[in-house]
Amino acid sequence: MPDQLPESMLDSDITFTHSSFSSLDARILRALADLSFTHPTLVQAKAIPLLLEGKDVLAKAKTGSGKTAAYAVPAVQKVLSIKSTMNPSEPGWQSTRAIIMVPTKELGIQVTSFLKKLTVYCEGLVGICNATSPSASVQRVLLNDNPDIVICTPSRLIQLLHSSSVSLQSLVFLAIDEADLLLSYGHKDDLVRIMDPTNKWVPKLGMQACLMSATLGEEMDVLKGLILRNPAILTLSEPTSSDLLTQYFTHTSERDKFLLIYVLLKLKLIRGRSIVFVNDVDRGYRVKLFLEQFGVKACVVNSELPLASRYHVVEEFNRGVYDVVVATDEGTGTDPEPVENAEVEDETEQGAQETEIAAEDVKEEAPAESSTQSRPSSKRLGKRRRQDPASSMARGIDFTSASSVINFDLPTSSTSYMHRVGRTARAGHSGLALSFIVPRDKWGKDKNVSLPSAKDDEQVWERIQARMKKEHGSEMKDWDWSGKKSEIEGFRYRMEDGLRAVTGKRVAEARREEVKRELLNNEKLKAHFAANPLDLAYLRHDAPLHPARSQPHLKHVPAYLQPKISGIPRPVVGGDVRDGDHIHFNKRGRGNGGGRGGRGRGGNRGGSRKTDPLKFKR
Repeated sequence: MPDQLPESMLDSDITFTHSSFSSLDARILRALADLSFTHPTLVQAKAIPLLLEGKDVLAKAKTGSGKTAAYAVPAVQKVLSIKSTMNPSEPGWQSTRAIIMVPTKELGIQVTSFLKKLTVYCEGLVGICNATSPSASVQRVLLNDNPDIVICTPSRLIQLLHSSSVSLQSLVFLAIDEADLLLSYGHKDDLVRIMDPTNKWVPKLGMQACLMSATLGEEMDVLKGLILRNPAILTLSEPTSSDLLTQYFTHTSERDKFLLIYVLLKLKLIRGRSIVFVNDVDRGYRVKLFLEQFGVKACVVNSELPLASRYHVVEEFNRGVYDVVVATDEGTGTDPEPVENAEVEDETEQGAQETEIAAEDVKEEAPAESSTQSRPSSKRLGKRRRQDPASSMARGIDFTSASSVINFDLPTSSTSYMHRVGRTARAGHSGLALSFIVPRDKWGKDKNVSLPSAKDDEQVWERIQARMKKEHGSEMKDWDWSGKKSEIEGFRYRMEDGLRAVTGKRVAEARREEVKRELLNNEKLKAHFAANPLDLAYLRHDAPLHPARSQPHLKHVPAYLQPKISGIPRPVVGGDVRDGDHIHFNKRGRGNGGGRGGRGRGGNRGGSRKTDPLKFKR
């Protein structure tokens, strides 16, 4: 909420009662007050008045800056203003007047949630439908009522238009959130088809448009010419990433990644909640099972899981229920940035093929090409398909409390890297990003843990460094583990024990078990949670999968192994916890009452008589 943001991101000179917001409906202002919106953010203070005047807007603002309210408030106001001049008995009273396009299903849920809170006092006047999730039966009912505002992805909107499920003849407001991400997902052709006048889907006159983007490039100029008319362009100056985000990298072998992640999380060298990004679904379960060996709880998020489960994980993570989320960045490899080694693209694309249990949210997906190479367990898991292009935890998701992002697997493009690290250092808070880079000469040494995309880590990292320095002035720092990296070698044998227990077969079993469990929760408890929404808090996503061999001794770190390594430092902003301080490890001493049952070394059980071990019975 804006009042929880630092002053640098708020326009403290005005409130929502200022004259520039005087045309807002009283019901909207009351809802904003309930949401503790007192002072608008910079993007809201500039964009909302322009949109209320009827102008098109192109705004560049970083994630976490309040872009959702910047276009949602004018959209609701537009609907209320039109209906105030009409009679409910008129034929055009209930029509779809606003479309909000988003790049991912998860972001669609978040936008829908905010709109419902914004229209809480407009019951019966503003209908809202989230069409991003392909639940045909529910959508058919909702769309038959011609909802005033529809939230969807571009590809989903084309399907709805082709099936005549939605009509845009009364459209007066079009908003595109995270426009740069829509382009990175390859939705440019979809947007061209939607706006094509020969299709006669969108009215030629009377439509106002708004584009929100974290970056402005040449491709954004194409969208600007396609959708906007004489737009007001807003480039807002907010705290730069270099001020809030500290970025580190370390070179390591593919096997040593597991050693580093174990030491970082088990010894809490990184404080706060962390998001660990991997490039493959199997990889995510391997990391989760590996961490479970050492008592580090984590939940896995990928597009195989039901949408409701994925969204619930994000909400619970923001509330502090989970400390570690292992997220599969299934957008990796979809960016248009060229890759010098063509073989890497082919391997990455093939690696994106995944197995998935047939479920309700997959039934309407277009059938994918069958893969000639399949895993042994694919027959039991169900059909194979490409990764869902409308799902990615790295893009557009509102993680509000992630202290750090760990790139366990480096992304294949600089664009994907920017959106990954954008999950931290949000809303004016400081954050940390740490990337593991595999040198070319260390790649492919261990086939069990090797990943095709890691082959070109060094080349990709050079492009990432160049882009971050050019666009944000950010400097990447090589973290040397406080000059004491050799001290973590004592943990290697424990890492090897834990990693040996996580075999490919156990990963496949865990993957199948997790999907079945989440689908079971999603289907059987859906009606219960609808009637008892508070009970949803008791649904856990980080429960141990238990397919790996249990080794309880690995969950405890002996005092003699604990190294004197400082935590990874990051900038201190406001009330943030200082992470640069030395981390002290307390050695457990037995004291005078050591031994079992509170007795000393010479303690005896059950009150038995003391005996002298040097005396022998004759």
